[in-house]
Amino acid sequence: MKRERLSGILFHPTSLPNPCGIGDLGSEAYAFADFLVRSGASLWQVLPLGPTGYGNSPYSARSSFAGNEMLIDLSGLSDQGYLPRRLIDQHPVFDRGRIDYGSVQEWKMHLLKQAAENFLAQHTDPSGDEFTDFCASEAFWLDDYALFMAVYEHYQDSRWYSIWDRDIGYREPEAMARWSAQKAHQIMLWKVLQYFFFTQWDALRSYVNERGVKLIGDIPIFAASDSVDTWANLHLFKTDDTNAFSFISGVPPDFFSETGQLWGTPVYDWEANEQEGFAWWLKRVDAALRLTDIIRIDHFRGFAACWEVPAGEKTAVNGKWVPASGAKLLAAIGAHRGDIPIIAEDLGVVTPDVEALRDGHGLPGMKIFQFSFDYLGPGRLDPNNDFLPHNYQYNCVAYTGTHDNDTTAGWYKALPDSYKDLVRRYLASSDDDIVWSMIRMLMSSCARYVIIPMQDLLELDTESRMNTPATAGPRNWSWRLHEGQADHAVADRFHELNDLYGRAAVGDQEQGI
Repeated sequence: MKRERLSGILFHPTSLPNPCGIGDLGSEAYAFADFLVRSGASLWQVLPLGPTGYGNSPYSARSSFAGNEMLIDLSGLSDQGYLPRRLIDQHPVFDRGRIDYGSVQEWKMHLLKQAAENFLAQHTDPSGDEFTDFCASEAFWLDDYALFMAVYEHYQDSRWYSIWDRDIGYREPEAMARWSAQKAHQIMLWKVLQYFFFTQWDALRSYVNERGVKLIGDIPIFAASDSVDTWANLHLFKTDDTNAFSFISGVPPDFFSETGQLWGTPVYDWEANEQEGFAWWLKRVDAALRLTDIIRIDHFRGFAACWEVPAGEKTAVNGKWVPASGAKLLAAIGAHRGDIPIIAEDLGVVTPDVEALRDGHGLPGMKIFQFSFDYLGPGRLDPNNDFLPHNYQYNCVAYTGTHDNDTTAGWYKALPDSYKDLVRRYLASSDDDIVWSMIRMLMSSCARYVIIPMQDLLELDTESRMNTPATAGPRNWSWRLHEGQADHAVADRFHELNDLYGRAAVGDQEQGI
């Protein structure tokens, strides 16, 4: 039986080009789907699609279930009669290469709210319509999310545990009823915006799937402290006797950081989750599969054990590894959904228990080519490094780098000369073809999946890096593709490798590629 061999591209929709300051689910998203088909790729990997909070990180969303309103295509709303075209055409002059989140959100949210108002004005008889059905089917998360966002707007802050009045912050029934009544219209607007997002996403996903391309989504293992997830499900997280978070997540000190990293997200009370049959997690998996075909679980090692740091600590030094209920959770997911496609992000401190959890469930792990080049001295390479392609096993997903890495061109440029020599020798490549030589080697490997960041297909430098971990600033999560960069020449070059190494999407020849 022939083994599955697929390739794909890592590219988040916010990075799509358009004049409105941020990528969206409009025409450029469909054009990128066509680019994927032309390239012979059959996988499109995106970052988490939730509404981002402070720092604009997709991995720190205000909801694990909602969609990011900034991805809604305004032109599509105009075509439906919910927004005058002239308001879109009068957009500010935005940087085409970077997202200025503050400016974009201020301008775009105003128009989105106008469109939602117009939508409600045109839907005076909601009985049996699609919006009413959407609100009913998604009520388990949508009701809380819409109220949360209405209260967040009132306080101009999402820190429900410290900024909001305690009665609504801790969901006292009288306060919940009062706020729900006072903010009824604003709540309805937020529900409409979610309806817009999911309607547009469903249409895009159908277009992508119909062309033989599957979407890979992303589940961050932790939930943001200032999210509706913690606000509505506080009992699922570790708290003290005042209901304050008692522990936060992170990673221990290592070669890269003497004090480790504090991520600031609360940690799960796994016993409480288990007592409820992991109901919240199962809904989270259902929601992810509502959006995408394959799920990547970020920080998979946290399913085996999590580095827990007492709240209030300034560094991660005083944390400890605390076992998690990942094995029971994965069993519950299997019982709930059957054999679903999951990719384990097994990077970082990978111990035997993490490997056993991954392999016991047959999950592919990740291989990052940039991690391959351990330097053992002048001219020496560790041939046993697991990230070197000649050591790959079939059930893995190979990347040149991820959203957290420098672009491959930037990474190579920054290497000392002795390291560069190792890379050139291993790839049998000259300096000017390092990136595509690395792509070629991954494509020829036995890895089941090969995923290439869009920046690497375009051989872009460090300026196009998506994120630098443990930093905050305007350059993180803000890179955008320039119009015309993803041209036919790039797609055809990638298609040649897909064809040569048996990864071309099924049926692409019939589609005239």
